[in-house]
Order: sequence, then structure tokens, then C-alpha cells
Amino acid sequence: MLAGMERLRTPDERFADLPDFAYAPRYLDVPAGDGSAPLRMAYVDEGPRAAPVVLMLHGEPSWSFLYRHVIRACVAAGLRAVAPDLIGFGRSDKPTARTDYTYAAHMAWLRAFVDGVGLRAITLLCQDWGGLLGLRLVGEAPARFARVVAANTFLPTGDVKPPDAFFAWRQFSQTVPEFPTSRIVAGGVARGLAPAVAAAYDAPFPDESYQAGARQFPALVPAAPDDPASEANRAAWRGLEAFPRPFVTAFGDRDPITRGADRALAARIPGAAGQAHTTLATAGHFLQEDVGPELAQVVIDLVAATPDAANDLP
Repeated sequence: MLAGMERLRTPDERFADLPDFAYAPRYLDVPAGDGSAPLRMAYVDEGPRAAPVVLMLHGEPSWSFLYRHVIRACVAAGLRAVAPDLIGFGRSDKPTARTDYTYAAHMAWLRAFVDGVGLRAITLLCQDWGGLLGLRLVGEAPARFARVVAANTFLPTGDVKPPDAFFAWRQFSQTVPEFPTSRIVAGGVARGLAPAVAAAYDAPFPDESYQAGARQFPALVPAAPDDPASEANRAAWRGLEAFPRPFVTAFGDRDPITRGADRALAARIPGAAGQAHTTLATAGHFLQEDVGPELAQVVIDLVAATPDAANDLP
């Protein structure tokens, strides 16, 4: 056994009285990756076990709370909603060293989660880093996925320079003395955040010591061709460029970070041909906050329109 990876666990009382988020958390242990004790990964799992499963992956610096309106609508439509908190976020364990967080480590934790919960014939809904991880997994293991809805996300390789807005965000995230989680989320929401909602985004992080993962994520985005994750992402793109099952983009019209990525995804992925791609109005980067029910409807309509999408999966 190697020396244990130091980690923190946010006290449960920080999550009391969350608005519109009364879902009971579930927990799964995933390998830490360094031989030390497993990390506890939290997730929401609502709806019938046998129903089509929608895996909802959040990004930076949010957690599964972001999907509360989407979860409610999908479950009401008869679907199963599974929304994990990535390691370092939400109710999941939070390693304290930024060096513990790498793209490869996040991928290993996500694979262990999908395996551990036993998800098959997945409909993926991913946004922000949820796509950097989720789309990579689709490219690596396409037989797991029946459908994909990509929302304000992409799979970068560093071969195309990100927009200036990304570099401004990365510079801010690495230099701001105190990482202002709720203010970051509010800055990516077109319709504003109520005080109780803002508090829910701050809840996972009692102080700066809990925020190593949130600090590190922006530095892990491949922004140059020789980034450590570039080659693995290029390989995943080869899988995506052969992905034949339904792939839909649903982007907000007010997100400067990912603007135009929807067209690039649709142009390169075979399953995107002929699909009902949409641009959601008055929706910022965190479109789940701005248009959660509308985003959920995109997922619900896609599942209803493609009942045979999982027929050829193992």
C-alpha cells in the first residue's frame, strides 16, 4: 500500500435544505489510482431501474445539483437519471493535492463509476468538463452508449487554439486569491441565480482547501498539440468519427466558451447526421440553470424518437 492520498469529505450538514434537490445521495467507492484507500464518489440515481438510463455529467465548478431540473423532468417522463459528482466536487471525496487531479485520473474514476453502477445502453448528457470526459469515453467505449446529447462542450486535442474567452477564464481561475464558485456559475448563467441556489454551489467547498480539483480543471484542458491528454483525445476522436448512433447537440445561444463547437461535432460524428440539433435561447454556459426543462425535453424527445438505438449494443 502506498502512502495514502490525502482527501477531504465535505460535511453532510453543508448540503441541508438544498432548493429543489431532495434526492438522496448514493455512494460508490472507486480506486484512488495510487494504491491507497478508495475514493468515495457520490451520485443521484432516480427513476425505474429498467428504464432507459441518462448519464448526466457536470463540469467545472458545479456538481450534480446543476441537473436538478433536468433530473425531475426526465424521471417524470419515465427515464432513469444518473448524475454523479466528479471526484473533487459535490459530495464526492476531494483529494487535497492539485497533482492528484489529471485528465487520466478523472477518466479512470469515471470508468470505474460506470462499471461499478453497471450502466449499459447509456444516453449521455454532458456539459463543460462532463463532455471532455464523457465524449472521450464514448470515443473509447462506443458500445456502452445508445445516444449522446452534447451541451456546451467539446473534446479538445489542442490542435485548434481555444477562443480567447477560454484563456481569460483559465488565467482568472489560476490567479484569483479565493475561488468564487457561485460567482463563477452566476457568470455563466443568463437568467441569474437566486441566493439559495448560489449557496448550493458553494456548499461543497467550506474553504479553499477543498477546491484543489476545481482549481486544477482549467489547467487540464488541452490547449496545445503536445498536451499530455492530446494523443488520447485524438484516439477518442477516431472512435467518435465512427459513432453511428444518435448524437444531438443542444447549445446555449449565450456561451462564448463553446460557441461553434456544436457545428464541429455535428460535422464529424456520423450519428449526428439528420438529427434535430438545437440552439436554446437565453441560455448561457450553464444552460441547465437557464433552460433545464427545455434541455431535458431534448433528451426525452431523442429517446422517444430512437427506441431501437440500443438494439445493436452488446
